[in-house]
Amino acid sequence: MGGTGNASKKTSAGKGLDRNTIKWLAMFTMALNHVAAGLMDPSDIWYEVFVDIGYFTAITMCYFLVEGYHYTRSKADYAKRLLICAVMSQLPFYMATGVGGLNMMFTLFCCFMILYIRENVPQPWKETGILLFTIITLVSDWALFAPAFTLMFAEAGKDRKKLAISYGVAAVVFGLFFFLSYSQVYPTHLALFHGFCSSLGMVASGIVILCFYNGQKTRSGRKGSKWAFYLFYPIHLLVIGCLKMFL
Repeated sequence: MGGTGNASKKTSAGKGLDRNTIKWLAMFTMALNHVAAGLMDPSDIWYEVFVDIGYFTAITMCYFLVEGYHYTRSKADYAKRLLICAVMSQLPFYMATGVGGLNMMFTLFCCFMILYIRENVPQPWKETGILLFTIITLVSDWALFAPAFTLMFAEAGKDRKKLAISYGVAAVVFGLFFFLSYSQVYPTHLALFHGFCSSLGMVASGIVILCFYNGQKTRSGRKGSKWAFYLFYPIHLLVIGCLKMFL
């Protein structure tokens, strides 16, 4: 863990946004993304808006995964929760999105294992293990990106400058990825616009974490909130999947 500056240094405790509030915001933006993917016409302008807003979620959850990895009392229980939620969510994920790969909770489980290997496995097996779990994400949501975000945040630690650089690199690479994808079917100026819009969710996540996050949990109902995060993912996908079937 590098650096000495806390990521929430600018926001004193009791002010700003606590961890659970930001997670609820991330769940809301994720729901918009999945509503677009499951229920909206890709030619609709609101489809693009909802999808791009949803890109706030994955990088935010990777940041909190790294933070949670170091704060959790039981890494084994944390990993089990992620894996159980991943299994529970797979059918709803397919129903809502029609995507044949594994869901984001499985990706986060792989990212958690990458953190564990990074901290506990000696060379030369450390790099092999990290590479293995990174490759596994190729069959899941946010393939390669989520492991990359996780490793960048783990290397940055609580150093604000390194975190800002990590967010900047993530936004640029993600935007470039979509620019290259869109450039196959759109003129260059439209591909640039789509790539730029795709990166805005990550920029927003960086602003929220670096400028507004106070480093605190919600003081009341913490246990209920923790389980709400795990239940929301499969339930909202199931609702979208059912609506998709009957609309």
